[in-house]
Amino acid sequence: MTTVIILSGGAAQGLVRGLAEAFRAQTGFGIDGEFGAVGVMADKLRASTPADLVILTQALLAKLAAEKLVAPSSISDVGRVETALAVRRRDPKVTAKTEADLRDVLRSADAIYVPDTKASTAGQHVAKVLDQLGIAYEVTPRLRIFPNGATAMRELAMSTAARPIGCTQATEIIATDGIALSGSLPPGCELVTMYTAGIAARAVHPKEAAALIALLTGAEQRDLRERMGFAS
Repeated sequence: MTTVIILSGGAAQGLVRGLAEAFRAQTGFGIDGEFGAVGVMADKLRASTPADLVILTQALLAKLAAEKLVAPSSISDVGRVETALAVRRRDPKVTAKTEADLRDVLRSADAIYVPDTKASTAGQHVAKVLDQLGIAYEVTPRLRIFPNGATAMRELAMSTAARPIGCTQATEIIATDGIALSGSLPPGCELVTMYTAGIAARAVHPKEAAALIALLTGAEQRDLRERMGFAS
């Protein structure tokens, strides 16, 4: 089967998976590609990795358009995604309504599962928040860092730690079996990121890429986007 190739942040993986059948029925094409830390995906595009469609943060996609790697006229917003807390489904949920609450939650965890703290949106934010809370020196040894949020959440689901917690984008939490969305980050620590889609300048199948963007962003898919953790 001919496929549309995607380079995407992990935040969109569950949504793309949920639309694969509808896209196949509409176009006869499958969907293939990679999902991971947005910085890594952007660098892959810069290194000429084949791609028809790119789904990354709004700011990063704008940079790629300025670099003439993405067609500016094709860029469309998919939705906003918050960075949130996650727990194993069998564990009690935790909430953090204030910075002090979040400090206590993180200090009480014996393992903290997060995506790449250098190249991923959520991972960079976690590192920033730990500094902001003044506990980076204390909890950094407990960080369990993985290439992307999806991998981090799968590892959290299998964790044998007594009191593990995760922090990544809500879409990645929702899409992972055995994991529960525990709560938002408190005011002052929150992060909401707009994700956008665009057609790669070297796309082999630009028509089908445009059709997939229409599916990802269309009003008829609003309920699916919200279930997957995207806010309009």
